[in-house]
Amino acid sequence: MFEISNLSKSFTLHHQGSTRIDVLSEVNFRVEKGECIALTGPSGAGKSTLMRMLYGNYLAEYGSIKINGEELVGAEPRHILSIRRHLLGYVSQFLRVLPRVPAIRVVAEPMIASGASPKAAEDRAIELLTRLRIPQTLWSLSPLTFSGGEQQRVNIARGFSHSYPAMLLDEPTASLDPDNRQTVLELIHEAKAKETAIIGIFHDQAARDDVCNREIKITALHTAKQVS
Repeated sequence: MFEISNLSKSFTLHHQGSTRIDVLSEVNFRVEKGECIALTGPSGAGKSTLMRMLYGNYLAEYGSIKINGEELVGAEPRHILSIRRHLLGYVSQFLRVLPRVPAIRVVAEPMIASGASPKAAEDRAIELLTRLRIPQTLWSLSPLTFSGGEQQRVNIARGFSHSYPAMLLDEPTASLDPDNRQTVLELIHEAKAKETAIIGIFHDQAARDDVCNREIKITALHTAKQVS
Protein backbone atom coordinates (compact mmCIF):
# COMPACT_ATOMS: atom_id res chain seq x y z
CA MET A 1 0.00 0.00 0.00
CA PHE A 2 2.92 2.33 0.80
CA GLU A 3 6.04 2.12 -1.36
CA ILE A 4 8.79 4.62 -0.48
CA SER A 5 11.88 4.60 -2.70
CA ASN A 6 15.12 6.64 -2.49
CA LEU A 7 13.31 9.43 -0.66
CA SER A 8 15.47 12.39 0.33
CA LYS A 9 14.83 15.81 1.85
CA SER A 10 16.88 18.85 2.75
CA PHE A 11 16.07 22.41 3.80
CA THR A 12 17.90 25.56 2.73
CA LEU A 13 17.84 28.42 5.26
CA HIS A 14 18.00 31.41 2.91
CA HIS A 15 18.00 33.93 5.78
CA GLN A 16 20.90 32.21 7.52
CA GLY A 17 23.62 32.24 4.90
CA SER A 18 21.83 29.74 2.64
CA THR A 19 22.74 26.95 5.04
CA ARG A 20 21.58 23.59 3.72
CA ILE A 21 20.38 21.02 6.25
CA ASP A 22 20.13 17.45 5.01
CA VAL A 23 17.35 15.69 6.89
CA LEU A 24 16.59 12.43 5.06
CA SER A 25 18.64 10.50 2.53
CA GLU A 26 17.51 7.57 0.36
CA VAL A 27 14.75 6.26 2.61
CA ASN A 28 13.34 2.95 1.35
CA PHE A 29 10.57 0.77 2.77
CA ARG A 30 7.18 -0.76 2.02
CA VAL A 31 4.05 -1.20 4.12
CA GLU A 32 1.54 -3.87 3.17
CA LYS A 33 -2.24 -3.93 3.64
CA GLY A 34 -3.24 -4.59 7.24
CA GLU A 35 0.24 -3.79 8.54
CA CYS A 36 1.16 -1.11 11.08
CA ILE A 37 4.76 0.06 11.23
CA ALA A 38 6.37 2.47 13.67
CA LEU A 39 8.88 5.10 12.67
CA THR A 40 11.54 5.13 15.37
CA GLY A 41 14.79 6.97 15.94
CA PRO A 42 16.20 9.82 18.03
CA SER A 43 14.56 13.21 18.28
CA GLY A 44 15.52 15.31 15.26
CA ALA A 45 16.13 12.29 13.02
CA GLY A 46 13.39 13.36 10.60
CA LYS A 47 10.39 11.24 11.59
CA SER A 48 7.92 14.13 11.54
CA THR A 49 9.46 15.47 8.33
CA LEU A 50 8.93 12.07 6.71
CA MET A 51 5.30 12.00 7.88
CA ARG A 52 4.67 15.43 6.34
CA MET A 53 6.25 14.26 3.09
CA LEU A 54 4.03 11.19 3.04
CA TYR A 55 1.00 13.47 3.37
CA GLY A 56 2.22 15.85 0.68
CA ASN A 57 2.82 18.83 2.97
CA TYR A 58 6.58 18.81 2.26
CA LEU A 59 8.04 18.36 -1.20
CA ALA A 60 10.59 15.61 -1.70
CA GLU A 61 14.00 16.57 -3.03
CA TYR A 62 13.97 13.36 -4.99
CA GLY A 63 12.63 9.85 -4.71
CA SER A 64 9.18 8.30 -4.88
CA ILE A 65 6.15 7.93 -2.60
CA LYS A 66 3.46 5.60 -3.93
CA ILE A 67 0.19 5.00 -2.08
CA ASN A 68 -1.80 2.16 -3.59
CA GLY A 69 0.19 2.78 -6.79
CA GLU A 70 -0.59 6.52 -6.84
CA GLU A 71 2.58 8.66 -7.07
CA LEU A 72 2.64 11.55 -4.60
CA VAL A 73 6.00 13.10 -5.51
CA GLY A 74 5.52 15.67 -8.25
CA ALA A 75 1.73 15.23 -8.29
CA GLU A 76 -0.54 18.17 -9.01
CA PRO A 77 -2.19 19.69 -5.91
CA ARG A 78 -5.65 18.52 -6.98
CA HIS A 79 -4.34 14.94 -7.30
CA ILE A 80 -2.82 15.14 -3.82
CA LEU A 81 -6.19 16.34 -2.48
CA SER A 82 -7.90 13.41 -4.21
CA ILE A 83 -5.43 10.97 -2.61
CA ARG A 84 -6.16 12.49 0.80
CA ARG A 85 -9.91 12.36 0.23
CA HIS A 86 -10.07 8.72 -0.81
CA LEU A 87 -6.84 6.90 0.14
CA LEU A 88 -4.93 8.55 2.96
CA GLY A 89 -6.06 9.53 6.45
CA TYR A 90 -3.88 11.53 8.84
CA VAL A 91 -4.19 11.93 12.60
CA SER A 92 -1.81 14.77 13.45
CA GLN A 93 -0.98 16.05 16.91
CA PHE A 94 -3.06 19.19 16.46
CA LEU A 95 -6.67 19.79 15.45
CA ARG A 96 -6.95 22.26 12.57
CA VAL A 97 -10.55 23.08 11.68
CA LEU A 98 -12.65 26.07 10.67
CA PRO A 99 -14.11 28.09 13.54
CA ARG A 100 -17.78 27.61 14.48
CA VAL A 101 -18.08 24.21 12.77
CA PRO A 102 -19.66 21.81 15.30
CA ALA A 103 -17.67 18.81 16.49
CA ILE A 104 -20.07 16.29 15.00
CA ARG A 105 -19.65 17.90 11.56
CA VAL A 106 -15.86 18.01 11.97
CA VAL A 107 -15.81 14.25 12.56
CA ALA A 108 -18.32 13.46 9.80
CA GLU A 109 -16.66 15.62 7.12
CA PRO A 110 -14.09 13.08 5.82
CA MET A 111 -16.85 10.55 5.15
CA ILE A 112 -19.02 13.14 3.39
CA ALA A 113 -16.04 14.27 1.29
CA SER A 114 -15.42 10.67 0.21
CA GLY A 115 -19.03 10.30 -0.99
CA ALA A 116 -20.90 8.89 2.02
CA SER A 117 -24.40 10.11 2.80
CA PRO A 118 -24.73 12.78 5.52
CA LYS A 119 -26.80 10.34 7.62
CA ALA A 120 -24.16 7.57 7.45
CA ALA A 121 -21.42 10.08 8.23
CA GLU A 122 -23.31 11.48 11.21
CA ASP A 123 -24.01 8.00 12.58
CA ARG A 124 -20.32 7.14 12.38
CA ALA A 125 -19.40 10.46 14.02
CA ILE A 126 -21.82 9.77 16.89
CA GLU A 127 -20.32 6.30 17.34
CA LEU A 128 -16.76 7.61 17.53
CA LEU A 129 -17.52 10.63 19.73
CA THR A 130 -19.31 8.29 22.11
CA ARG A 131 -16.49 5.74 22.16
CA LEU A 132 -13.93 8.49 22.78
CA ARG A 133 -16.02 9.88 25.66
CA ILE A 134 -16.83 13.32 24.25
CA PRO A 135 -19.98 14.43 26.12
CA GLN A 136 -23.05 14.75 23.91
CA THR A 137 -23.56 18.30 25.17
CA LEU A 138 -20.39 19.28 23.26
CA TRP A 139 -21.22 17.72 19.90
CA SER A 140 -23.00 20.82 18.58
CA LEU A 141 -20.16 23.15 19.64
CA SER A 142 -16.93 24.04 17.89
CA PRO A 143 -14.10 21.81 19.12
CA LEU A 144 -11.87 24.90 19.16
CA THR A 145 -13.62 25.74 22.45
CA PHE A 146 -12.75 22.33 23.96
CA SER A 147 -9.90 21.37 26.27
CA GLY A 148 -6.69 20.11 24.71
CA GLY A 149 -7.51 16.49 25.52
CA GLU A 150 -11.01 16.80 24.07
CA GLN A 151 -9.63 18.38 20.89
CA GLN A 152 -7.17 15.49 20.55
CA ARG A 153 -10.00 12.97 20.81
CA VAL A 154 -12.10 14.83 18.24
CA ASN A 155 -9.06 14.79 15.96
CA ILE A 156 -8.71 11.03 16.42
CA ALA A 157 -12.42 10.50 15.74
CA ARG A 158 -12.14 12.57 12.56
CA GLY A 159 -9.14 10.53 11.41
CA PHE A 160 -10.91 7.21 11.90
CA SER A 161 -14.34 8.24 10.60
CA HIS A 162 -13.65 7.14 7.02
CA SER A 163 -12.18 3.68 6.33
CA TYR A 164 -9.05 4.84 4.53
CA PRO A 165 -6.86 2.21 2.83
CA ALA A 166 -3.81 3.98 4.28
CA MET A 167 -3.28 6.06 7.41
CA LEU A 168 -0.63 8.20 9.10
CA LEU A 169 -0.70 8.49 12.89
CA ASP A 170 1.43 11.06 14.72
CA GLU A 171 1.50 10.22 18.45
CA PRO A 172 -2.16 9.12 18.57
CA THR A 173 -2.06 8.06 22.24
CA ALA A 174 -0.03 10.97 23.62
CA SER A 175 -1.48 12.55 26.77
CA LEU A 176 -4.60 10.36 26.77
CA ASP A 177 -6.03 8.83 29.93
CA PRO A 178 -5.88 5.00 30.12
CA ASP A 179 -9.48 4.42 28.97
CA ASN A 180 -9.22 6.63 25.88
CA ARG A 181 -5.75 5.30 25.13
CA GLN A 182 -7.21 1.79 25.06
CA THR A 183 -10.01 2.95 22.76
CA VAL A 184 -7.47 4.37 20.29
CA LEU A 185 -5.54 1.10 20.28
CA GLU A 186 -8.81 -0.72 19.57
CA LEU A 187 -9.51 1.63 16.65
CA ILE A 188 -6.06 0.89 15.22
CA HIS A 189 -6.63 -2.86 15.50
CA GLU A 190 -10.03 -2.47 13.81
CA ALA A 191 -8.45 -0.50 10.96
CA LYS A 192 -5.79 -3.19 10.52
CA ALA A 193 -8.51 -5.84 10.38
CA LYS A 194 -10.02 -3.90 7.48
CA GLU A 195 -6.58 -4.12 5.76
CA THR A 196 -5.63 -0.49 6.34
CA ALA A 197 -1.86 0.09 6.05
CA ILE A 198 -0.64 2.34 8.87
CA ILE A 199 2.55 4.33 9.44
CA GLY A 200 2.87 5.90 12.87
CA ILE A 201 5.08 7.65 15.36
CA PHE A 202 4.54 6.04 18.78
CA HIS A 203 6.73 7.23 21.64
CA ASP A 204 4.56 5.08 23.89
CA GLN A 205 6.50 1.80 23.84
CA ALA A 206 3.59 -0.23 25.18
CA ALA A 207 1.28 1.12 22.47
CA ARG A 208 3.93 0.37 19.85
CA ASP A 209 4.27 -3.19 21.08
CA ASP A 210 0.49 -3.59 21.03
CA VAL A 211 -0.35 -2.46 17.49
CA CYS A 212 2.83 -2.38 15.39
CA ASN A 213 4.08 -5.28 13.29
CA ARG A 214 7.59 -3.89 12.94
CA GLU A 215 9.71 -0.74 13.18
CA ILE A 216 11.51 1.41 10.63
CA LYS A 217 14.45 3.20 12.23
CA ILE A 218 15.15 6.70 10.94
CA THR A 219 18.78 7.73 11.49
CA ALA A 220 19.73 11.36 11.98
CA LEU A 221 22.10 12.69 9.33
CA HIS A 222 23.36 15.65 11.37
CA THR A 223 24.72 17.41 8.30
CA ALA A 224 24.56 21.09 7.37
CA LYS A 225 26.56 22.91 4.75
CA GLN A 226 26.67 26.18 2.88
CA VAL A 227 25.32 26.31 -0.67
CA SER A 228 26.06 28.96 -3.23
